Amino acid sequence: MGRKREKYPIYEKVNILDIGAEGKAIARHNDMVIFVTNAIPGDVVDLQVTKKRRTYQEAKAIHYHQLSSRREEVFCDHFGTCGGCKWQNLQYPDQLFYKQKQVVDQLQRIGGIDPKVLAKISPIIPSGQIRYYRNKLEFTFSNKRWFTKDEIDQDIIFGDHNALGFHIPGMFDKILDINECYLQDEPSNSIRLALRDYAIKNDLAFFDLRSQDGFLRNLIIRTTSTGEVMVIISFFVDEEEKRIALMNFLEKFNRIDSLMYVINGKPNDTISDLPVVCYSGKDHIIEKIGDLQFKIGPKS
Repeated sequence: MGRKREKYPIYEKVNILDIGAEGKAIARHNDMVIFVTNAIPGDVVDLQVTKKRRTYQEAKAIHYHQLSSRREEVFCDHFGTCGGCKWQNLQYPDQLFYKQKQVVDQLQRIGGIDPKVLAKISPIIPSGQIRYYRNKLEFTFSNKRWFTKDEIDQDIIFGDHNALGFHIPGMFDKILDINECYLQDEPSNSIRLALRDYAIKNDLAFFDLRSQDGFLRNLIIRTTSTGEVMVIISFFVDEEEKRIALMNFLEKFNRIDSLMYVINGKPNDTISDLPVVCYSGKDHIIEKIGDLQFKIGPKS
C-alpha cells in the first residue's frame, strides 16, 4: 500500500505581510513562509495550503476577515484567472512601492550590493496609463478552452470548447477565452472578437496545442501612439481557400494599416525565423517617440 497523502491544513486569521515574486503575497505561520494567491498586504485571511515544501508553503485565501486599505476594485472580469495584471487589486502607488522593493531586495540579497548604494536608487517613474498601455499582444487559438469555476458551477454543458485568448499560468495547453482585455486599446478587442466569431461560424479548426494540429494558431496585434494598427495571423497549415476568405474578412476593418499572415508548422510559436507575408496595406507601421520616428515591422 502507498503512503496516505497528508491533508493540507487551513490556517485561520493570518496577516498578509508583504508581496513577493510573481505577484504572490507573503505571510508567515509558525515561522514558515507562505506564498499566497488572492491576497495583498493588510488582509487578514484564512488560508488553504495547496503545496508544502521544506522551506516554504503555498496557499490560497479562502476567507477574508479583514480587507486591506490598500485594496483597489478590479475592473477586469478575467482577473484572478488570466495570467496578466496580477496586481490589479492593489492601488497603483502601492504597486510601484512593492515592485521597487523587490528590485532593491534582490540586488541586496542576490547581488550583494551595499544597502547604502541601493538607498540612492531613483524611484520608479509612474505610467500615465494603467489601462490600454501595451502596444503588442499575442493571443492563442485553442480547441481546449479553460472553463472558470463560475462556469463549471453553473452545471451547463458547453458544446463549444474553442477559445482565443491567453494561456492559463502553468498550463501550456489551456487557453482562457478573453471577452475584453484592458491591456491594449481599440480596435484590439473588436478585431479579436470578430475574428473568433468568424472562425466559429465558419467551422475553422482552432489549434490543438497538445497534439499540434489545427488551422488557426495565433493572432498578433500591434498598435502605435500614432494610431496605426498591424494584424498578423499565424496559421498552422496553409488551407488557401479558408485563409483567403479569412484575410478578406479582416480587410473590412478600416483601421488595420498592415494585414499580414505567416504559416507556422513548427512546435513553437515564434515567427522570427519564418517569412511573413503582407496581405494588404503596408509591411510596417509608424511609431513616434519625441522627435524620432520608427518603422515597426512584424518581427520588431
